[in-house]
Amino acid sequence: MKTNQKPILSFFFLLLVIFGVFYFMMPQDYDQSEASLSEFSTKRALETVKEISKKPHFVGSKNHDVVAQYIQKEFQNLGLETSIQEGFTMTEKGTLVYSKNILARIKGTSNTKALLLLSHYDSAPHSSSPGASDDASGIATILESVRAFLYNKTAHKNDIIILFSDAEELGLNGAALFVTQHKWAKEVGVVLNFEARGSSGPSYMLMETNRGNSKMVDAFSNGNATYPVSNSLMYSIYKMLPNDTDLTVFREKGGIQGFNFAFIDSHFNYHTERDNFENLSPKTLAHQGSYLFPLLTYFSNADLSNLNSDDDKVYFNVPFAFMNYPFSWIIPMVIVAFGLIFIFLFIGLGKHVLRIDELLKGFVPLLLSLLVAGGISYIGWKLLLQFYPQYQDILHEFTYNGHDYIYGFTSLSIAICFVFYHKSGKRNAEMNQFFAPLFLWLLLNIGIAIFLKGAGFLIIPVISSSLMLGIYVVTQKSNWLINCILAIPTLVILPPFIQMFPVGLGLKILYGSAILTVLTFGLLLPIFGSFNKKGIWSAVFFLLSIGLFVKAHQASDYTIERPKPNSLVYLYDADVKKSYWTTYDVDLDEWTKGYLGEKPKNAETLNTNKLYSKYGSEFTFMSEAPNKNIAQPTIEFLRDTLKGKQRLYQIKITPNRAVNRYDIFNANEVTLHNLVANGAKAIDFKSNISGSSSGKILSYYVVNNEPLVLSFSISKEDKLDLNLVESSFDLLTNPQFTVAKRKDWMIATPFVLNNAIVIRQKIKPSVSILTKPKSAFRSVNPKDSTTVEVDSLKYKN
Repeated sequence: MKTNQKPILSFFFLLLVIFGVFYFMMPQDYDQSEASLSEFSTKRALETVKEISKKPHFVGSKNHDVVAQYIQKEFQNLGLETSIQEGFTMTEKGTLVYSKNILARIKGTSNTKALLLLSHYDSAPHSSSPGASDDASGIATILESVRAFLYNKTAHKNDIIILFSDAEELGLNGAALFVTQHKWAKEVGVVLNFEARGSSGPSYMLMETNRGNSKMVDAFSNGNATYPVSNSLMYSIYKMLPNDTDLTVFREKGGIQGFNFAFIDSHFNYHTERDNFENLSPKTLAHQGSYLFPLLTYFSNADLSNLNSDDDKVYFNVPFAFMNYPFSWIIPMVIVAFGLIFIFLFIGLGKHVLRIDELLKGFVPLLLSLLVAGGISYIGWKLLLQFYPQYQDILHEFTYNGHDYIYGFTSLSIAICFVFYHKSGKRNAEMNQFFAPLFLWLLLNIGIAIFLKGAGFLIIPVISSSLMLGIYVVTQKSNWLINCILAIPTLVILPPFIQMFPVGLGLKILYGSAILTVLTFGLLLPIFGSFNKKGIWSAVFFLLSIGLFVKAHQASDYTIERPKPNSLVYLYDADVKKSYWTTYDVDLDEWTKGYLGEKPKNAETLNTNKLYSKYGSEFTFMSEAPNKNIAQPTIEFLRDTLKGKQRLYQIKITPNRAVNRYDIFNANEVTLHNLVANGAKAIDFKSNISGSSSGKILSYYVVNNEPLVLSFSISKEDKLDLNLVESSFDLLTNPQFTVAKRKDWMIATPFVLNNAIVIRQKIKPSVSILTKPKSAFRSVNPKDSTTVEVDSLKYKN
């Protein structure tokens, strides 16, 4: 009877530990009434979020200024003097915008270097996002922490700079403006940046360093954050994602190190109109506060003069603690694991409790489990995209029922493991089979020690599990309780990655979670392998996976709570005088079909000048639309000068309607030298800029309908061939159009140009509408050059 209870007891022990790992990642209790003024109050921070996120406030919108004024008022309420930094910046990717940064500074007693608290206050354009999580939550975290800090009259040596940057969503332009042009930037020692890529879940600390991380790791550890969630592998994963944060600019352009704090769960709300106050998790906001409140006290008094280091550390979190050790320990720890496993192997062979043939047979169920679980998860997700084509319009690649799929494929992977480890007629056969996963983990860690040292902590579960083998070969008994205790490092370190990989990288990476599930099962084989009636356990997990897939199916349709993203653009091609309705959607719905029709054409011809999209999206379908009387921009060639081997241009493009964005494309990819746009050069400009693969030169986000003025030169042998795409984000409100409101179960697709009226045309002279026909040209022929000037020709197409 007791023997039969051991698998149940072991199972519930493992389940309890895993539950504790996830439960204690973040605060589960937060103040829902008024907290003491001396403490961080989630409730007060939520009020700030609610105020900022009332309406979308992207750069160029009216509410953008409203939010800026609110932030300045909040600074005044804290007794802080506000300063504004304004100006044009153009990033190396060609994003041009006029940014307006909001700053305040708290003086310290003996500043070595300043602590900078950073968040951005603009919301995402195109998709009507109120920006509650991204990034009103960051603004609120900083304001509430600073309020408590000032209330406590906390003594501090270092100056504290608060920067609420602008235009982060467009191209990190506000941060670039501060780093490259503000005198305070040179005084910053470290940055704490608060961000979001979702609306719930734990906040992860992502460290950004240019050199070694040793001093940064020590500093964070000394800050004693209550709920640290981070590891040295996470920044490597973060770098794989198609996004950066303002902190990236500080690190790359200013050599200033820092810490990102960002939450990524409920990723489907990111940059959509569902990024609102109601969907922001209060626990997540409390977690952000649990970082900043103690770190503010620590870093305001720490020596920030030199956090650079030539040494690196491995780091990872366990509940309520932050563990770290030097990179120099990695290889010795691998050697220790190697030594333990093979010493125990020789002892076991010597005592005849292990057999070579049984050890080799252990590779069969392991490899089959990896192949089948990984293959089914990979192919399974591909098939699900076919069965549920609506998923393809969620560009985040994380569906509303995404967690059900994670748990479903994880359960299925465990069921597969039990199937392949089912048949074993020998007593304690699992201990012979155990060598195979230990050996595979050793190989993985050798690779990690050479190529990915940040993941060096993955050797710890291997060492712990090897002790299970050691106790067995020494005592010739397998103790379930000791095995469960030795399983704790595996349970603490690995399961969070099983969930985090698909949340952070999209459900396309489900196969990675399945493979990691099998590898985790392998490290726990002395426990799972000793379960009698493995067929029943396999059936239980299989039925659980089926139940989770059924649950996912029930949540696969779109509803008010799970709205379908869709897109619609009106595009006028001024060169051929034709208009089109077009979309980025793969799965058309009744709203888009109302404009595109039941049988729209392929939109490949509209992708000649491909507009930027975070996920590389292109127009998918199009249909002809009626021409509207839309005012086109005025184009002036202020300069067209032939000088030596170069032709110098200055072109001014002035909008004649309310517009939000200009995109300039280089049709023949001629190299443009010394490009200056509205007085700004590209940051890290290296003498010339060529068109990208799409030929795009720049994207200008218009504020107050300010014109775009371009200055550049090309080789005199080259021919200028530029295209202009002018966009306004007012398709649903423009009086010339009668576009129906989306259904309540629909939202605007994020990350693409959406709800837009677009004019596409060539940038070239039009002689028939020349406004200064007389004496427009004058020729000068000095000995060393030939110059032909165009005196402010104005073209209105």
